Order: sequence, then C-alpha cells, then structure tokens
Amino acid sequence: MSEEKIIGKGTWIDKLASELLEREIKLGRNLDMKETINVESGLGASGIPHIGSLGDAVRAYGVKLALENLGCKSELIAYSDDLDGLRKIPEGMQEFGLEEHIGKPVSLIPDPYGCHDSYGMHMSSILLDGLDKVGIKYEFRRAKDTYNQGLLKNQIHVILENSTKIGDKISELVGQEKYQKYLPYFPVCKECNRLYTAEATEYLSDKQIVKYKCHDTEIGSKMIKGCGHEGEADITKDLGKLAWKVEFAARWSAFDIRFEAYGKDIMDSVKVNDWVADEILEFPHPHHVKYEMFLDKGGKKISKSLGNVITAQKWLEFGNAKSILLLLYKRITGARELGFDDIPGLMNEYNELEDTYFDKIKIDNQAKLTKLKGLYEYVNLLNPPKQSNIHVNYRLLIELTKIFKENRNERVMKKLIDYGVIKEEGNQEIEKLIEIAGNYSDEFDEQEKIEIELDITAKKALSLLITELQKEEEPEDIQNTIYQIAKGNDVQPKDFFKILYQIILGTSRGPKIGPFITDIGRKQVAKTLAEYV
Repeated sequence: MSEEKIIGKGTWIDKLASELLEREIKLGRNLDMKETINVESGLGASGIPHIGSLGDAVRAYGVKLALENLGCKSELIAYSDDLDGLRKIPEGMQEFGLEEHIGKPVSLIPDPYGCHDSYGMHMSSILLDGLDKVGIKYEFRRAKDTYNQGLLKNQIHVILENSTKIGDKISELVGQEKYQKYLPYFPVCKECNRLYTAEATEYLSDKQIVKYKCHDTEIGSKMIKGCGHEGEADITKDLGKLAWKVEFAARWSAFDIRFEAYGKDIMDSVKVNDWVADEILEFPHPHHVKYEMFLDKGGKKISKSLGNVITAQKWLEFGNAKSILLLLYKRITGARELGFDDIPGLMNEYNELEDTYFDKIKIDNQAKLTKLKGLYEYVNLLNPPKQSNIHVNYRLLIELTKIFKENRNERVMKKLIDYGVIKEEGNQEIEKLIEIAGNYSDEFDEQEKIEIELDITAKKALSLLITELQKEEEPEDIQNTIYQIAKGNDVQPKDFFKILYQIILGTSRGPKIGPFITDIGRKQVAKTLAEYV
C-alpha cells in the first residue's frame, strides 16, 4: 500500500485549501501569487453570537492560513448581516421592549445597552471581540454599508431581471413557492421601517426601482401588522436587502469570494445560491464545506434565539484561547454536544498536543504525528512558540482552587511547588491558569464524571480504599494504604495509581496521590470514587 500523500501540515484544513486551489485551476482562473483569494464568514447580528458563530469565522481563517502556507495570498472577510430583520426576541432580552421592533432591520433598532449605534452592531461587536481575543485577523464589512454604498446594485439588478426564472428554480430545488409570486428582494418600508412586511411586487428595470406594498405577514408563527404603505425603492440607494435565497450569490460575486463554509441548517439556501451564482450572475460559486451544529448537553442546537448560548467571552472566563481554537480546529464534521464542562479536557488536551509537538510524547505513526503537529500549529495560528511551556493539569488546578478560596493564587502556587509540579512562584501564565480554574471551580460545583472501564478486581480495590478513606481515624500514610490495597487484591500498584489519577484528574499521572487526597479531603475523594464501584 502506498503512503498517503501529506498536504501542507497534514490536517483537514490543508486538504480543504488544496481542493480549493485544484478547483480554481479547473475553473481556468489564473492563480497569480499576487492575487488575493478571499474567504468569507457570515456573522449573524440578530441575537447573542455563540461559539458556533465564532467557529464559522475561525475555520474560514484556518483556510486562509492554509492557503498562505501553500504560497497564496488570502484574506478573511467577516460580513455582518445587520440588515437582517428581527424575527423574535432572544431569550433573556424580554425586558428591553423590543416587540415594537419585530420585522425591522437590526441595524435600524436602537442598541438596548446604549453602547453601539444599533442593536445589530452591538451583537456583531460581541462576535468581533471574540475573534480579536482568540487572535483572528479579518476585514469587517456590514450589510448596512454594503447596500448603502450600492456595492451589490449590479447583482441586485441582474437577479431582479431574472426573478421569474429564479422563482421557478427555487420552487424546483427546495419547494418554496413564495418567490414565484414576489420578488426575492425586501425593501425597507419608508413609513414603518419594517423589512419583511414590505413585499416587492414589480421591478422597473429601466429605473432600477422596486414597487412594494407593506401588508401583514407571518414571522416565526407570529403575525406582524403591515402599515399598508405602497411605495417605491431605488435598489441603488434606498435601504432594502435581497432574500437569503439569492443574497449569498450576490455577495460572492461582488466581493470575489472563493471559499465559504456553511452549517447544515442553511443547506437549502446554499443550494439555491450556488445555482444563482453559476447560472444567473455567471460567477462560479465558492468552494464549500458543510459543518455540523454544536448542540447543548440536552441535544438541542445552540441558538441565539433559544438563549442556550455559549459565548467566547464566557468561555474565556474558564478556559484560554487555545482551548477554543483546539475545539474548532480538531475537526469540522459531526454534530457535537458542547458545554463548559468540556473545557478542562480541552485544556489538558492542548498540553498533550504541545508535548507531542516538542517530541516529549512519542508517536510511531508518522502520518498521525504530522497531523497532530499540524493541528498544534493551526491552534497557534501557524505561529507556534519556540519551546514548550510549563504544564499544570487543569483538573488539578480546579481541585486545588476548590480547597483554597482565600489568598488563592499564593496558596495554590505553594501547593504546586510542594507537589513538585513547578519549581518556583511568579510564572504569569500559571497565575492566569489559577485564576480561570478558580472561576471554574466557583461556578461549577460538580465535575463531569470521567468514563473509564474497570474490572472486578479494580472495583474491589476501590471499594476497600473508599472504606479506609471514610474512617474517622485518618490513615497514617494514605500513599502506603493505596499501595497495600492494590498488592493485596491482585492489582498492579502502578495501574491502581493510574486509575485514581484518571478518576480524580482525568489524566494518567499527577502529583503524589496520598498528600493530594489529604489536601482535597478524604471523604470528598471517597464520594467521587464511590461513583465507580
């Protein structure tokens, strides 16, 4: 069997970038190295952006980096759809009286928090701040400015001239008949500032004017009253926007977008937009990759409107930027349940990845090693450090910060020295880790149970240890007690110690276990161990 060819850094990101370039060549495009290949990420501005929204831009940036690594110039365009209409009030925002603004573009709704020029810009800024915090570089563009400046006017004109053909195709591709009756364009009503109530009925091609009537319409199972105004909208200067089914195509053409990922929830829109780009605008649609949604621990899609959001800002209270990037760059396919209890595992996984990169962990499979080292480089945005950092098990820090709440930083640091984990105080990176681990232990009382397989002998040994730890009289030497229990029950001591580390810390090694159990509290450890027997 021939060895698999390694592309770039050996990751799915490199494979995707390579496929993109191959497609560009097939399309007959000149891949002049001076030419910039634009990749795009759409930013929703109608609700609080979550980690999945961030992921769209982070992954697109990964493709940009991979293209540059393959010798091309590339830029990420982060496009905020702040002309999108507010369809429902996001969970947790009922107090702001936003009901009167349902149906209005989010860029025309005042910022309820009073710190940005609009509701839409407030939401966009949360996502942009998240991107800044994890190190993503981008060119920011707003729908409001894009339409105001007439940057899509040529595309809008061509689309509206072909509206009958497009309406029939939408019906054929996805079964939606709406655009056989109305134009795929929503003016903003000049009387009530609503978007979806102003349905366009006729396009005057020579004047580039859309005729519309503002009437009642259903948005999210709720009937929104139209004001009855009949008017005209100039597509070159008046506010309005293309329907989603055609707008992506217009942007791709206007901004020369060569790559954009998409979530499975908008597959139908992408299918139509690809056809519109290819057949109507005569612009080859971008190379795509489909990704699955993040789900909450109950299996529901993480959603801005449902309010079950995990924002980058909240994540960074408990984990570092590297843990976010690792989550997003590990893979792109497959739906994943996600919660804050994933953070400790990702923090420790990054440490292992770093040890692999610097050859402290040996991996015989060369392809796997290349992939893991490549992943490490992408998590570091292709600018890896020259040497490994000092590693402290994150679950160890969580347990220690549970114990020490007063003078936490100093006392935890001294314990780490006692355990031989670090040599001296004053490491700023470790101080930051203690801070966020403390945030985690203060916020979440229970640690997620680590799944490990135990045989009968191991369970028996655990039961005996639990009994010893629950005694009023403390064993003189817990370390020796553990050793003797293992030997007396046909369990290799090193294997038994490993089991204890896995249960308590989620890792195969750690500080000397006896003193550590004493520090945590014998009965607390006994309670944790009892879940496994």
